[in-house]
Amino acid sequence: MTQLPAINPELDLVLERVVDVPRELVWKAWTTPEHIVKWFTPKPWQTTDCEIDLRPGGVFRTTMLSPEGQSFPNVGCYLEVVPNEKLVWTDALLPGYRPSEKPFFTAYLTLEPEGSGTRYRAIAIHRDSAGKKQHEEMGFHDGWGTVLDQLVAYIKSEM
Repeated sequence: MTQLPAINPELDLVLERVVDVPRELVWKAWTTPEHIVKWFTPKPWQTTDCEIDLRPGGVFRTTMLSPEGQSFPNVGCYLEVVPNEKLVWTDALLPGYRPSEKPFFTAYLTLEPEGSGTRYRAIAIHRDSAGKKQHEEMGFHDGWGTVLDQLVAYIKSEM
């Protein structure tokens, strides 16, 4: 079983579901820029750009576009990469582990086989309860849940 951080309900948000697609395809969809741009943001938002250097210290960068046309770049770095099992990244650090100006959260994504599907677990850990609350108010559960639905639909129809 993949090692996870100790969950602190005051600081952390968790989304866990079993999805009926193989974890190798979930991994591929999460680690390939041309796939990420197809499903990564809840519609009607769009992901317009993605750059991935899939290694500890490597870049994970996306640009999201709001329905009103406003661009939201996000850049961070991978902390841990275990193929088909675990991705850990943060916006607290930039590529090469350079400290960022405005850290928000660190994300854990774990994928475990479950029958013919995948146990999908996303954990967002925050520095303080204000950050967690802000992420909740931004729609963590609905947004990340919707994105997971889009990911599964994309895998089934396009991969």
